[in-house]
Amino acid sequence: MNTIKVAGQSVTPNKIICIGRNYAAHIAELGNETPSEMLLFIKPNSAISEQLHSQHNQDTLHFETELCFIVKNNQLSAVGLGLDLTKRAVQTRLKTQGLPWERAKAFDGSALFSEFVAITAAQQPFSFQLTIDGHIQQQGDCGLMIHKADAILAEISQFMSLQDGDIIMTGTPAGVGEVSAGSEFIVQLYLDAQLLLEQRWLAD
Repeated sequence: MNTIKVAGQSVTPNKIICIGRNYAAHIAELGNETPSEMLLFIKPNSAISEQLHSQHNQDTLHFETELCFIVKNNQLSAVGLGLDLTKRAVQTRLKTQGLPWERAKAFDGSALFSEFVAITAAQQPFSFQLTIDGHIQQQGDCGLMIHKADAILAEISQFMSLQDGDIIMTGTPAGVGEVSAGSEFIVQLYLDAQLLLEQRWLAD
């Protein structure tokens, strides 16, 4: 089983629950409709990777930077950043046919995470950004999210048991695109103006 780091300790998530279409600008950039209820999907533990790939089984991968939370005792106990990697062409084909997204979203290596920092409350002014080769590509903050962190936890808990170590990915802002081999990805998480963490990946 794959692990992530929470306050320096190794934790093994059972599953990753992802929120789709949670930023209006991202919905617009992909030409999607705003869903009438929260859009949820799951990645398995086997999706977790430390290496950022530009392709998987010859399919081009697209990046989506997301604010993420760790669940402990049915509460959001730690915060970090993640990359939700997507086979966009495959996803488009599946959506057109009305089929599930697992082939486009839940493949091995489709989720990368920074270390997580312990928090006492999820409803704080977190903001984040992604730079690629020194250029700012994505920026997001809690105020732009359609569904806030506490509401997401409550919605999931209505129909699914959450185990300690499970990860919630809260959706991506505008600015998604293809992963190019050789590119340097740097994500930064802030609380107000304070830098909480930074993570770097080099795409292959």
